Amino acid sequence: MFYAAFPGRLSPGDPDLDERQRAVFTALVELHGRAAGPVGSDRIARWGRLGISPAAIRGTLIELEGLGLVERTRAGAARVPSPRGYEFYVRALLSPSRLPDSILSLIDRQLNDSTRDVESMLHEASRVLASLTRQLGLALAFSLDDERLTSLDVEPLGERRVVLVLGLGGRSRSLGLDLDSPLDDTALAQVAAVLREQLLGRTLREARDRFANDPDLARHAAVQVLVRAVAASWTRPVETHLLSSGAMHMAEQPEFANAQDLGPVLLAVETGEPLSRLMVSGAQGQVAVRIGVDGAAALAGCSLVSFPLPGAIAGAVGVLGPLRMDYGLTLAAVDRVGSRVADLLSA
Repeated sequence: MFYAAFPGRLSPGDPDLDERQRAVFTALVELHGRAAGPVGSDRIARWGRLGISPAAIRGTLIELEGLGLVERTRAGAARVPSPRGYEFYVRALLSPSRLPDSILSLIDRQLNDSTRDVESMLHEASRVLASLTRQLGLALAFSLDDERLTSLDVEPLGERRVVLVLGLGGRSRSLGLDLDSPLDDTALAQVAAVLREQLLGRTLREARDRFANDPDLARHAAVQVLVRAVAASWTRPVETHLLSSGAMHMAEQPEFANAQDLGPVLLAVETGEPLSRLMVSGAQGQVAVRIGVDGAAALAGCSLVSFPLPGAIAGAVGVLGPLRMDYGLTLAAVDRVGSRVADLLSA
């Protein structure tokens, strides 16, 4: 099983590569990403950037294989990065690409034009990601109504603006609220205490209904201020199935050129699991990578790059592609599209 990998967040089990090992491994990742086939020492030497003999490269590849970072797909000296190797690459060696200003403007323009409803925006987000990365773009929103409140905090953002942070058994959702009257820190602490007493242990659906209808909450003047803000901002949950775009791009990848290989991947996307669960399971507002998606055999040769959306709507955007995807470009695209969607949803 492979867990989410974050650029720059090293694991205690990561190997400490020397300069030559890092150079050879990075070359192998790049060359395999271009051609999709196993890479031998002669090809790395011909690449021309390392200044290392084929014999020295062969020895380094053997060392990297011993560390579990590369593997042979069949008999012979040529190798490919292993799933563990890609995880290490993302954490320790990857620098996300910088998207050109023209691409940033294109993303903003296309998403701004699709803000008539959440589903339209998410569908457009999946199309933008598919177009930018030439892989499968994904997006979804889901309801948290049946999750139980395990914690609740009210944090000030300004004189008349607060954020209501709702803990939901390992996840949290944040609601930005505009108040019609200012509340100082003491009043906010009292409001939070009353709400915890009345709402903890209830489902999110029950909590929303109590905000709308519970006379006990109306007895507290400060709580009334927050209740009015919640009524204005906390709409009924938005929920979509897993939206996807770019199946044709996946079909162009050598790994999925055969219908027998592509079909199970598209079926896993259509059913939604485990992708829906994995896409929203990371830290909100932070892009993460899952190498070799677990939970479905058809996705073992895929990587998932996802961005769980922060704010009032539970959801995520992401990209699904082969293990050898261009992680620098994909992370930059998912981060930008996810951040822009989150901004538009909170506006």
